[in-house]
Amino acid sequence: MEDEELMSVMMSPTMLLILLGRSLRERIDDSLAGQGLSLRHLSALGHLVRVPGISYSELGRRAGVTAQSMQATVRQLEELGAVERDSPAGRGRTAELRVTPHGHAVLRDFRQRIADVDALLMGALPPDRQREFAPMLMRMADSALAPEPEKPGG
Repeated sequence: MEDEELMSVMMSPTMLLILLGRSLRERIDDSLAGQGLSLRHLSALGHLVRVPGISYSELGRRAGVTAQSMQATVRQLEELGAVERDSPAGRGRTAELRVTPHGHAVLRDFRQRIADVDALLMGALPPDRQREFAPMLMRMADSALAPEPEKPGG
């Protein structure tokens, strides 16, 4: 009976997505490590491209880390030449950061790495099912990320 219970848990869509997510993240992290990058770096770059002038605090909130941690991440991006500061550094000053041409190239390379992993993942499905997969996954994400309804009396 224990084997059946274990098999039931392992076939759970939630468990399969957790395992798949971990595997895909490791694959991406490994491909970025050689460049001295992580998903946090790429997230910060992406936010800086979309929202020029965004604060360290807001970058940190979006990444789920402290402003100080995000400052370290951005400093590493500066050292890699992916980000430049257009304002002098100083306590209480808003950092005016911009993504450099090298930073844009890093993002293009990252998009290609993601596309390669997507192709690997989608290659497991027949072509007619591939078109259905992303919208289906988006519906699942919307459902899982929606706020939980309040329970009566709570």
